[in-house]
Amino acid sequence: MLSQINGLSGHFTEDSLRAYLLSRATRADNGCLLVRGYGSRRGVHQKLAGRAWAHIAAYVVLVGGYDPTLRVHHDCGTPDCIEPGHLRQLSHPDSCRERTQRPRCRNGHERETDPATGRLRRVCRTCNRQAQQRWRERQAAEVVAARATYAPPPS
Repeated sequence: MLSQINGLSGHFTEDSLRAYLLSRATRADNGCLLVRGYGSRRGVHQKLAGRAWAHIAAYVVLVGGYDPTLRVHHDCGTPDCIEPGHLRQLSHPDSCRERTQRPRCRNGHERETDPATGRLRRVCRTCNRQAQQRWRERQAAEVVAARATYAPPPS
């Protein structure tokens, strides 16, 4: 069954892959089991265990009955979630039909409607505002640290 997963490292058994996935995952408040893969970007499909997608490997070892001709769909809408109850297999057309904009962002904030298009905004303004504030605080701390190390030349 593991041989059907593209890019999976060959040294894994089903039990060792299950243990590996669960060791790299943390439980979120909304019930998702979020996996930490390669890189630091959260909210993208994570690669683990060689070059295999974590949600596909999780479907194989945690749910079972994997069909490589179908796609693994996240019912929760969180791409780095490997919770077995949130994963199911769909055909490509069905997966495209299921992909709709959610009324809440991944952090639970209500999405606003864009007045120009009448659709929900793609980026949550609250999350964006908080991210900008964190960036400004980091920048200010770097400036303070740089000024502390700077010593004017003696006169």
